[in-house]
Amino acid sequence: MAKRTFSSFEIFLIFLLVITTGITVALLSLLFITSGTIENHTGFPSTQGPPATQSPPATQGSAAPQNSTPSRGPTTTQASPTPSTPEPTLFQNFSGYHIGVGRADCTGQVSDINLMGYAKTGQYARGILTRLYSRAFIMAEPDGSNRIVFVSIDIGMVSQRLRLEVLSRLQNKYGSLYRRDNVILSGTHTHSGPAGYFQYTTFVIASEGFSNRTFEYMVTGIVESIEIAHKNMKPGKIFINKGTVDGAQINRSPTSYLWNPQSERARYSSNTDKEMVLLKMVDLNGEELGLISWFAIHPVSMKNTNHLVNSDNVGYASYLFEQEKNKGYLPGEGPYVAAFASSNLGDVSPNVLGPQCTNTGESCDNANSSCPIGGPSMCVAMGPGQDMFESTQIIGRIIYDKAKELYESASQEVTGPLASAHQWVNMTDVTVWLNSTHTVKTCKPALGYSFAAGTIDGFGTVSFTQGMTEGDSFWDTLRDQVLGKPSEEIKECHKPKPVLLQTGELLNPHPWHPDIVDVQIVTLGFLAITAIPGEFTTMSGRRLRQAVREEFEAYGMLNMTVVISGLCNVYTHYITTYEEYQDTVANLSSGPKPPFFEELMSPLIPNIVDRAPEGTTFGDVLLPANTIYRVGEVVEVTFVGANPKNSAENRTHQTFLTVEKYEATSATWQIMHNDASWETRFYWHKGSLGLSNATIQWHIPDTAQPGTYRIKYFGHSRKQDLLKPAVLLSFESTPSVFEVQVTWFKKERNQQVL
Repeated sequence: MAKRTFSSFEIFLIFLLVITTGITVALLSLLFITSGTIENHTGFPSTQGPPATQSPPATQGSAAPQNSTPSRGPTTTQASPTPSTPEPTLFQNFSGYHIGVGRADCTGQVSDINLMGYAKTGQYARGILTRLYSRAFIMAEPDGSNRIVFVSIDIGMVSQRLRLEVLSRLQNKYGSLYRRDNVILSGTHTHSGPAGYFQYTTFVIASEGFSNRTFEYMVTGIVESIEIAHKNMKPGKIFINKGTVDGAQINRSPTSYLWNPQSERARYSSNTDKEMVLLKMVDLNGEELGLISWFAIHPVSMKNTNHLVNSDNVGYASYLFEQEKNKGYLPGEGPYVAAFASSNLGDVSPNVLGPQCTNTGESCDNANSSCPIGGPSMCVAMGPGQDMFESTQIIGRIIYDKAKELYESASQEVTGPLASAHQWVNMTDVTVWLNSTHTVKTCKPALGYSFAAGTIDGFGTVSFTQGMTEGDSFWDTLRDQVLGKPSEEIKECHKPKPVLLQTGELLNPHPWHPDIVDVQIVTLGFLAITAIPGEFTTMSGRRLRQAVREEFEAYGMLNMTVVISGLCNVYTHYITTYEEYQDTVANLSSGPKPPFFEELMSPLIPNIVDRAPEGTTFGDVLLPANTIYRVGEVVEVTFVGANPKNSAENRTHQTFLTVEKYEATSATWQIMHNDASWETRFYWHKGSLGLSNATIQWHIPDTAQPGTYRIKYFGHSRKQDLLKPAVLLSFESTPSVFEVQVTWFKKERNQQVL
């Protein structure tokens, strides 16, 4: 074997990795040395930041006034304290379901925190493109005895810590009404949301610490969305429809897909799941309440070069649908709620032009996703737009258009009882019967070499390529010296995957990966929703749906529609088929309850006092808007800024910006856009010693009316006097006023149109 040589740059990176790893492990050990693990925890304390100077207003996001085989009826899985919120009176004499929908902000901090998904060092949040929302749907039988809750959340994935805390707060407020078996929390899998809400060490390191302000913001938003749905439940009906979505996705691991048996592949017309399943919800008078859609697509139209918090392509589909149904409301407000939930998206990309070498333009659609010149780092999948913003809009609109078509033609009513089942399973020690004579056993988790390579949607680490089936002596030696050697048992169990990190055997300062995983299913008449704790590939998802369908058939329940809801309850990475890898409830035990760790590593980026340049104050205009703009142009204003993460603690303001239009008839300013609007962008520019600027852009849409406009900036500054605790002070900017004229500006031809 030829001797391995390294470039100067690689040697520098290796040195940096060793130093960084050593420092990180040392810091983690020190920070966790006194930490404890709470088993069977039933009430989790929450440490919150400084209280807001005023309570956030209720989100205008609710429409209606208020364990192997699925079972009906509530299960007694935990103590039931007296609910502090009275149960709304439910009208019982009708055919259908009680339905409640709710939406609440769960954005978290938008600066000084990693974005979750690409695991790219240095991809910190530096502003906001759209807010992130939790969208909750409650469905109950007419007598209210059996109910299920489905929550779709604009985050990368649901962490186990997040779910445990949400369930604890629901129990404290509602008793046994909302439980681990009938509440599903599902992440949309946007890669442009904040990290920092995990408790297992692998994710804590990737997040560069645990952010309690973001965790608290998310938990509060999720619980609030459920509360809104609960308060507004009313009788209604649910209709289901299905259809094919074309032009929105490609398989990003086509070589692995081809390892599946040809006879199995022949049953399907595509190497991705193109079917969208949609639920339409209305009240008994036909008033529209909301929708849930499941479709397999990765929300990675926004690349790993992005630094603005946003909900990506599926979030844009929600934005379009909710804006259409909530006319006259700002984004994030209004009664109608539309959720575009994740499914078996593991090998599905929205970057439909496929992988191309960024330096040569040629295709790199090969087994290793590598370019002849530059290797894997040059191989990137391209979206259909001129940039990632346009690609997000194009893919989001394709999803929206199909959903609108299915929604308008939905006529098959969903009827039948509700049921739910849940079990915690220790996935490190499960025996599986392959047939009547042969068994296999699961083992502890581990990350392989290909994990470090990333995907065509976002390249990972230097010196790693996709499809690696052999380790590297250099990296193995480095791992062994820093973290210890993986056991022969874990190496043998994970073959043919070469083990890079034996995360299941690393326990300090806390376990690096979860052992205990949620397994959950709910049924709504003939619809079964499987809550999957990870990313199923196309074919593994098809096999799961078929297996679940056959299990129902064995119990006489025919023609069940099975949907996969991805990124639910806890994250366990990717789930593939075996071939791709070569590259009753009454008696169902609850299983071993997962831990809830008390102490976690604080964020590596410290809080510092905000400062304004001499002679200025926070919110002062540094670069004003021009006097006149035309439709199609971009208004840009720069202000004296403060760190936006302060606004995740003090929520006096519900937006970082407003675009307002002067109405002469009433002599008032009307808000036309906020920071949840797709047409606005908020950039934060971090300086030194607490100095910073904030730049707000408004991309003037063709729907804008001529007139006088202004842009305002809202924020919070951190102040700390000697020997006193820090305080967060709210501020709002002086406005920057400008005119919008009737003519509009056509970029591609650089011409005015009257």
